[in-house]
Amino acid sequence: MAPDHILPEICQRYLDYYSHQVRAQGSVRGMQRILTGLDIYLQKSGVPLNEISIQKVDQFLALYNTNYSIGTAKSNRSYLRQFLRYLYLNQYIKKDLAPLIVSPPEFGQLKPPKFLHSHEVQKLFDSLDLSTAKNLRTNATMHLAYYLGLRPQEISSLTLDDISFRQKEIFIRSRKNCSPAHLPLPDNIIKAITAYIVGGRPETQSRVLFLQLIPPYKPVNRCDIPRYIKKCMTENNLESSTYWLRHSFAQNMLESGMSIYEIKEMMGHKSIDSTKKYLSIHIGLMREVILDETF
Repeated sequence: MAPDHILPEICQRYLDYYSHQVRAQGSVRGMQRILTGLDIYLQKSGVPLNEISIQKVDQFLALYNTNYSIGTAKSNRSYLRQFLRYLYLNQYIKKDLAPLIVSPPEFGQLKPPKFLHSHEVQKLFDSLDLSTAKNLRTNATMHLAYYLGLRPQEISSLTLDDISFRQKEIFIRSRKNCSPAHLPLPDNIIKAITAYIVGGRPETQSRVLFLQLIPPYKPVNRCDIPRYIKKCMTENNLESSTYWLRHSFAQNMLESGMSIYEIKEMMGHKSIDSTKKYLSIHIGLMREVILDETF
């Protein structure tokens, strides 16, 4: 990684100190790599080292550790902790960030999320015959999953009162992070929901948005939503699941330049570690930010 990269004075001073203390060349090279990667990342981000925050540290580590094994990633976090501790003890930064660097759950690194390419999603939407109530309902649920990243539980819990067509906004009451949210409602979702309400939703006193199509028109449950969408995927020879649409939504936000913290809020994640999983399959962004490469 950038073998000729010249480190800032404070980084080089610490590397010299570390080399004297440790002496093991493998560890010294590991420390040099992490310091080089951090310096490149901060330069790209326009953030001076003495103004670094734990958010920037987390973002950097999520990108830097993408292609490393769990053991090497653990070592990289240790290198960075030692450097940040040094900066704090030498009054180069105001807050001791070292204790705030924590290891993400191992399952999050072992199971990167899967997603659909845009042409596959378009194939799904194009395959639906919107002359039937069933397909109008499926079309609306797929729009909510792909363009807003909603979970099946969140989709099945929606009511007519949660949607403001005038303000182009939708209220998600039941979220996994226990924090209800008002989300913007794109025009294509408004059109899909309107088409379902007008042409597919049974006439009933129920305020729940998505209903079964057989009397007594009970609300769909969270297991129904994946079943409807999975059926459409199977008919299009896609071995995928409903959650792939949600994962695709996260990838699209990442590629559009949104920060991982903005994506966390949109996705309704409890922990930033859940959101970081999406960086593991966004190799293009990782290379652009860390390695200064493009495809």
